[in-house]
Amino acid sequence: MTKRYELPLLVLTAATGAVDGVSYLALDRVFTGNMTGNVLFIGFGLAGVSGLPVLNNLVALLTFMLGAVLAARLTRGASGPAALPAAGLAILVGGSVLTLALAGFWLATGPPAHGVMLAVTGLLALVLGAQAAAVKHIGIRDLSTVVVTMTMVNLSADSRAAGGAGTAWLRRFGAITTMGLGAFVSAVLTLRVNGAVALVVAGALLAVGTTLIAVVRRREVAATASADA
Repeated sequence: MTKRYELPLLVLTAATGAVDGVSYLALDRVFTGNMTGNVLFIGFGLAGVSGLPVLNNLVALLTFMLGAVLAARLTRGASGPAALPAAGLAILVGGSVLTLALAGFWLATGPPAHGVMLAVTGLLALVLGAQAAAVKHIGIRDLSTVVVTMTMVNLSADSRAAGGAGTAWLRRFGAITTMGLGAFVSAVLTLRVNGAVALVVAGALLAVGTTLIAVVRRREVAATASADA
């Protein structure tokens, strides 16, 4: 049954790439979904490399973790007929709404000043941290929606070239590709239009992915109810 969640999770992965495109290019070189980059930037900045926004990266890192903690707390121990608990779906809906609200605020007020930039960075990282913790319940290890490093490792290590069976290669390749495509579209919009418009697109992708998850979840619940009847 979890296989049906693959397409929605790929859409959310594309959305993460899009959000990161906005945050890196328009919010002063910070990632709000892929935390590995922020850890490295913080290390480089503390070593004395100039021009790195250590505070921005630290804010993103901490708020991402806060989002994951809150989502885990809300969904811990949840049970039911679907792989994703109702609280997990609510978290995804809330994240989509908040992202679109931030995009609307940005469109209405113009490029954010430094303090506002930090707040937007923190809220976007909070959304993606909560998203990652929520979708863990679905149980597809290659589709965390926020990172593809281990997906690349799994794709390579399990490939026929490495002597493996080549299982799940399409899903793994899809995760890598969709994150890159999301980042590409976001970068084009940020550079040629503005970050606010790119964030609208990212928020729309989050909303589409969440809607698809809601559809799959409803069918999963209905199928379980029919089987129990």
